[in-house]
Amino acid sequence: MPTQLPPPMVLYQLATAHYVSQAIYVAAKLAIADHLADGPQGHDALANATGTHAPSLRRVLRLLASAGVLVEREDGRFELTAVGSFLKSGPGSFGAMAQLFAGPLGWGSWGDLLNTVRTGEMALARVYGVDAFGYFADHPEEGAVFDEAMGSFTAMAAVAVAAAYDFSSMRNVVDVGGGEGALLTGILRANPQLHGVVFDLPRLAPGARRYIDAAGLADRCTFVSGDFFQTVPAGADAYLLKHVIHDWDDTRAANILRTCRAAMGPQTKLLIVEGVYPPRIDGSPESAGAARNDVNMMVVTGGRQRSESEFRELYEAAGLRLARIIPTGMASVIEGVPG
Repeated sequence: MPTQLPPPMVLYQLATAHYVSQAIYVAAKLAIADHLADGPQGHDALANATGTHAPSLRRVLRLLASAGVLVEREDGRFELTAVGSFLKSGPGSFGAMAQLFAGPLGWGSWGDLLNTVRTGEMALARVYGVDAFGYFADHPEEGAVFDEAMGSFTAMAAVAVAAAYDFSSMRNVVDVGGGEGALLTGILRANPQLHGVVFDLPRLAPGARRYIDAAGLADRCTFVSGDFFQTVPAGADAYLLKHVIHDWDDTRAANILRTCRAAMGPQTKLLIVEGVYPPRIDGSPESAGAARNDVNMMVVTGGRQRSESEFRELYEAAGLRLARIIPTGMASVIEGVPG
């Protein structure tokens, strides 16, 4: 049986969890996994390939090995584990996710958490002088990392949503705040009768069009730019909002939903794809994930995770009615209909 750590050591591990997250960020930034894709290598070879200080790199690689991201072999070489393999670039990569959540922007924002708790103000805007969306607009390289990270999550969610929700009666769907189209293209692949529009900011247009073309869906999917606080394309059978509403406080979230409501017909569905905050934190992975994501939203966007009752109130404020919640295994599809 595994040895149970005494409570002080559990607390110590929790308090020092950032050691591993920072090491993962370094590995992602240096593309360590790509260098190990063809097999184990020694730290000297990896240092030469990445232009780093070999003894220092070895120490970080051993930290990653202690966390199950790498394996240190008996001959001293390092190789990827199943977890570490997701840092490799290419389809399914979570390397951008590691750079986003463990990188300087998140690190700097979370470092100001105490001030957020004292004041209720968003940490990122206080630290960097602009909100997250303005920051990425001003820093396009980091914006590209954000887009890729969101796409990696969304591609997985698309499979789950397409399997859990019945789109068979629909012909047109608009993905509001759809990024480069990972969610919508996944749904379109599973529903050949569907056509769709990815609706997002103009800076996403080139990447979205490349993504849609690469998916072979240019005949059924288009990109339209705009501001979801002002208007969204009208006439769709459903409006999707994946991990959009949790970025905003209640006032602005309701404004987004009102914009969608204005474009909806009497039979149109509004589908928020997000986690639903459970009634209490019970130690389950779902409740732990909700709590982490909720505080992250507080720190970096000023938004929040919401419970079923809070989603119901938000829908009512926008002239909608919460019809049902469909779990997908990753997030939930929170279906709203005209009230």
